[in-house]
Amino acid sequence: MSQRNIDVTPQVSAAEVCETPAAQEACSVLETLARISGKWSIGILLVTTQGPARFTELEREVKGISRRMLTLTLRNLERDGLLTRTVYPTVPPKVEYTATPMARELYDSLLALTGWAERHRHEIDDARVAYGRTAAEATQSRNHLALAGRVA
Repeated sequence: MSQRNIDVTPQVSAAEVCETPAAQEACSVLETLARISGKWSIGILLVTTQGPARFTELEREVKGISRRMLTLTLRNLERDGLLTRTVYPTVPPKVEYTATPMARELYDSLLALTGWAERHRHEIDDARVAYGRTAAEATQSRNHLALAGRVA
């Protein structure tokens, strides 16, 4: 940022947005939905609902996740009550993550959502192609009008 640009929009904190009890409930729900719909959370929940999983197993199963992101996501899912972390007193320590009953219930909802996406996959693809075609035609039309305006 340049030294002269001092007109910075202030960030709105969650505390300011969630001042009323109704707003606090909405913020809690939105925060939870954001957490569980995250790219990595879904993968972790899919693995842990099948049974306990160790960190390295999750790292292998959830393709593309970094160790740091796995650690952060596991902590957040544990904090939200979706995972249970069990540490066994062995050398080296053995740590397992297991989906809670609440997470298994969520898993059923994720399966329903996945089923919906599968059933409508072709319609969504067709809609995207049609939208792209319409957007391209609109751009071409605007370019043609702009060019005609310059020529006249």
